[in-house]
Amino acid sequence: MATAPVTNSSSSVYDALNGSTTTKTDDGSERFLKLLVTQMKNQDPMNPMDNAQVTSQIAQINTVTGISTLNQTVKSLSSQMLSSQVLQGAGLVGHTVLMAGSKLHFGEDGTTAGGFELANAADSVKVEILSPSGRVVDTINMGAASAGRSGFEWTAPTGTSTDGMTFRVTAKAGSTTLTATPLTTDLVKAVSTSGDTLNLELLFGGSIPYTQVKAIS
Repeated sequence: MATAPVTNSSSSVYDALNGSTTTKTDDGSERFLKLLVTQMKNQDPMNPMDNAQVTSQIAQINTVTGISTLNQTVKSLSSQMLSSQVLQGAGLVGHTVLMAGSKLHFGEDGTTAGGFELANAADSVKVEILSPSGRVVDTINMGAASAGRSGFEWTAPTGTSTDGMTFRVTAKAGSTTLTATPLTTDLVKAVSTSGDTLNLELLFGGSIPYTQVKAIS
């Protein structure tokens, strides 16, 4: 008995479609239907496709279509959320933010502010003001401090150069030295985006992701 030539009898139409990652969803569905019809026309009469095979391939293309639609929806929502964040972030311009860091930024009156964060309560905390070379310029005894964030202010003596000054925090509970994270302040002058990240451009240089901000005032 003569038989018609078999085309793609052992391969899935879905596999043929899956080879192209740039085809649009609608075009892919149309191509799928054309290939399926062609495959059915040229199938081996002695080994025809059964209903389960056809149903399986239709389910596969529907799954791919659904995933593609979901991906497009997620991208759209992500873009909308970022746009909303930028609008909200614009309201931070001109505000002071608190973030991890040990640099000190001074006002025109020679006053600066900083802080620290403790995971556990401390019996004693001291803040050392350091020159650019690391020399201790002054020491602030903060006394006992509870877990969480605490702040301090310091005014430089008249005539003192404040460029490049930093600070160091030492916290103790009895004889045990505790981890103390130094916190610095800076002024937000602009907002920007990088990919899906909202960044704050700072007055004293550099930028940080919005997620790194500890507090806003």
